[in-house]
Formats: sequence, C-alpha cells, structure tokens
Amino acid sequence: MFDLIPAFVTLFVVIDPIGLGPMFLGLTAGLPPRTKRKISLEACFIALLVLAGSALFGDWLLNALGIGLAAFRIAGGLLLFAIAFEMVFERRHQRKAGEASPQAGTHVAAFPLAIPLMAGPGAITACVLLAGRTGGNPALLAMLIGVIAVILGICLVVFLTSGLLERLLGVRGLIVFGRLLGVLLAALAVQYVVDGIMALEGHH
Repeated sequence: MFDLIPAFVTLFVVIDPIGLGPMFLGLTAGLPPRTKRKISLEACFIALLVLAGSALFGDWLLNALGIGLAAFRIAGGLLLFAIAFEMVFERRHQRKAGEASPQAGTHVAAFPLAIPLMAGPGAITACVLLAGRTGGNPALLAMLIGVIAVILGICLVVFLTSGLLERLLGVRGLIVFGRLLGVLLAALAVQYVVDGIMALEGHH
C-alpha cells in the first residue's frame, strides 16, 4: 500500500537535500550567483527526469528482466541499509565528496550534482520500490512524482540558500542531523527487506 508520508520520508532521507548543501557550495565555489542559480535549476530538472522515469518505467524494466518486485524490495532494502550505515558512521559525505571533486565549472549540473549525488542508485531504487507500492494506479503514481518534485524543490531551496544553511546549522549540526536521518533510513530499509521476505513467502 502506498502512503504519502513514508514515501516523503524515504526520499528525503535518501536524497538528503540538507547534506547536499555543502556539496553544492564546494562544486560551485567561485562561480557568480547567476551561474549558481542556473546550475541549481538544471541539476534539479535532470534529477526529476531520472527519478520520475525510474518511478514510471522501473516496474516495466523489472518485468522485462524477469525480476520479481519482492526480490527487488529485498535487494533495494539492503542497498538503502548500506547508505544508512554510511550516514550513521559519517562515510557517505566522504564518498560523495570524492565523487564530486573531479568536476569544476558550469558542467557540474548533470554530473556529479544531478547524477549520482541527487539521483543516485539509492534514490532510483527507492523510486522503483515506492512505485511498486502504487499497484500501477495512475493517481498514486502522480502523487509519487509530486513527492519527488517536492523533495527536489527542497533541494533547489537548499542550493539557493546553502551558505545561510551552513552558517545556521554549523558543522556539528549537519553531522548530528545526518546521523539521525541515517538511523531513520536504516529502520525503513529493514522494513523493505521484511516486506520482501513476507511477499516471497506469500507466493510459496
């Protein structure tokens, strides 16, 4: 069953708009404000296309590959748990910083900002899992895409106010916030695995 609040929480934690603020600052350091705004808009638009496409066509792709949604839930839950582990033990931002560092200038919108920092494997997996819970209902799918758009809208706001946010929360605040979100994501990931196992048992 598809529920709006768990969908919002899952995507918020996986995409991590707050944590992307410092990444955006690092990637766009020294660029004029107008260029930063352009990069923000482009990155959010590209990420929206990728994640909405995953939600709409992910289930079709699984069927084409002969992969059951229950198996994908278990695999997806394990992947999300790995991301949660990185968040709790402060390894995710180190890895993301490594992914971001080779790029500079105005080309950062598509890579690495949109992909993989925003629409990475975890976010794509979460979109496919959440789309599977809609049962193919067009209204519920539209709601899911709306949730994706809202999260990416938050990303846009964070990018445009990233300097202010960093000063407001401080380094320690960002670390604490990230770890709390990591624990929450770990619980959601375990729930996905449990749902997948129960669905598999139901088929036997």
